[in-house]
Amino acid sequence: MTFTIAATVDEALAALASGARPVAGGSDLVVGARHGKSPLPTDLVAIDRIDGLRTIDQTDAGLRVGALVSHARLMTDAAVVGGYTGLADAAALVGSPATRHVGTLGGNVMNASPAMDTGAPLLVLEATAELRSVDGIREVPVGELWTGPGRTVATADELCTALVISTRPDRSGSAYVRLEYRRAMEIAVVGAAASVVLDDDGSIGSLAVALSAVAPTIVSVDVSSLTGRVVDDALLSEVADLASERATPISDLRASDRYRRHTVGVMARRAVEAAARRARGEHIAVPVNRAFGIGATA
Repeated sequence: MTFTIAATVDEALAALASGARPVAGGSDLVVGARHGKSPLPTDLVAIDRIDGLRTIDQTDAGLRVGALVSHARLMTDAAVVGGYTGLADAAALVGSPATRHVGTLGGNVMNASPAMDTGAPLLVLEATAELRSVDGIREVPVGELWTGPGRTVATADELCTALVISTRPDRSGSAYVRLEYRRAMEIAVVGAAASVVLDDDGSIGSLAVALSAVAPTIVSVDVSSLTGRVVDDALLSEVADLASERATPISDLRASDRYRRHTVGVMARRAVEAAARRARGEHIAVPVNRAFGIGATA
């Protein structure tokens, strides 16, 4: 077994080209090995000391979030909370305080769990993953990145170096909510994210909804028929129905498929409601789960 510490992206890419696997916070890699889901790779390259992957920058393309930015930073960063609030909602729900300080956005995204919290917000916010190898850089929309549980289109020698999130228009808001059984060290039973852009008359200019933990990957809901309408109880009921119809959940020890299909509709409804209220300028604290009293109470 070899363990390399990379000081630069180029050093990390060279190690990947030689067959190493990257590790940053290690919160998924180590837990997976301890639970017997997958053995530790023979060769590892630590990328946690590459400072260039820890930045959050506003660019012409949007907000560029380095792959090593922690969940703890995402949930409090002014640019994220102010303009991409759904991502902050999700980051605030990841694991425990310790997990949020070591876990990274890039690791969460590339782990490709269908129950990941950050995936649905990134999808509705039209994020793109920046993948680099010794041969160059390519950009992949997150909706095309995940191919199944634990699987992405990235090749073994590619490193996710950043997530680029499209600039949000005026009168826009986003939110992420999940059903949970306890406050910490929990994964979503189901989750939903929404992005809402309002026209000047208060009607919906654009709407996006995505679901977690109800399919092999994070999935979008076709809500195009709802644009041009106001956000009221009738529309929110339709959102819930469309989300439940889109879901293809499984039954396991945590919930039945029938329960997940129903509750993901409830979560989608709440996500759209919160996103619309934020788009109107209303302050709803991060995360929505706490502000709305969703999930466990202790």
